[in-house]
Amino acid sequence: MRNVSMVTEFILLGIPHTEGLETILFILFLSFYLFTLMGNLLILLAIVSSTRLHTPMYFFLYKLSVCDIFFTSVSSPKMLFYLSGNSPVISYTGCVSQLFFYHFLGCTECFLYTLMAYDRFMAICYPLRYTVIMSHRVCAILAMGTSFFGCIQAIFLTTLTFQLPYCGPNEVDYYFCDIPVMLKLACADTSTLEIVGFISVGLMPLGCFLLILTSYSCIVFSILQIRSAEGRRHAFSTCSAHLTAILLAFMPVALIYLQPTPNPSLNAAVQILNNLVTPMMNPLIYSLRNKEVKYSLRKVLQHLDLLSEK
Repeated sequence: MRNVSMVTEFILLGIPHTEGLETILFILFLSFYLFTLMGNLLILLAIVSSTRLHTPMYFFLYKLSVCDIFFTSVSSPKMLFYLSGNSPVISYTGCVSQLFFYHFLGCTECFLYTLMAYDRFMAICYPLRYTVIMSHRVCAILAMGTSFFGCIQAIFLTTLTFQLPYCGPNEVDYYFCDIPVMLKLACADTSTLEIVGFISVGLMPLGCFLLILTSYSCIVFSILQIRSAEGRRHAFSTCSAHLTAILLAFMPVALIYLQPTPNPSLNAAVQILNNLVTPMMNPLIYSLRNKEVKYSLRKVLQHLDLLSEK
């Protein structure tokens, strides 16, 4: 048999068609990354420090902020590292880890958005039974379930991708290791795996989105039954932030993984939106549209000011 040398490292070629823009992109993406970390850390501090926010809705928001911090950290540090003029090489193990954690955290967030929609459905459609159904124990089990099923999905997709032999070119025409670009480098026929991956990556977000749509259809119907205009306004205000975050999270996934012919430039732009901009926007969406979060954030910032003055 012919000896085949296996690839032990990959070279990340970066964002397509951005040669010469490395310094500008470094400053821009570093700003996005720092704002994402600071915004989500402030949300975490606000929820932990205020007993008024120790409810199921904010428990799930807490976990979403944690996921956003780690999700944006999967690809951003390495991207910033080579944009600053350092080596774009990533080890085989590093590439496997990057793909696994990207899909683990992405899938967990999809399940988490679905849970948050279910939580709003229970709170608005069944207010008298809400505290009984959404107990602390139930919330903890549901939150652990999002991570468990996200992990199962990520293991499946990572195994599917890296069971293939990589023995030829090792230049990844992208800024991080993801399924479509990795399959192009495999030394085997990937047509069947592309279809399986397409179905797996496409069906999970689609299923979550349909469940969210069903929840919000019931929510809208219930809100319209509320007689007072103030009650309707409050209910719509509570749900609008979540709906905005859902659209920002699910639209990039649909554009990247459900297009029949991948477009590298479009994919890179949309994935940057998904990896950096959406996690940065979530704290703004939830704080600007929510009086309780704004009040708690104000108290946290005042406390930090007092500490800095001492």
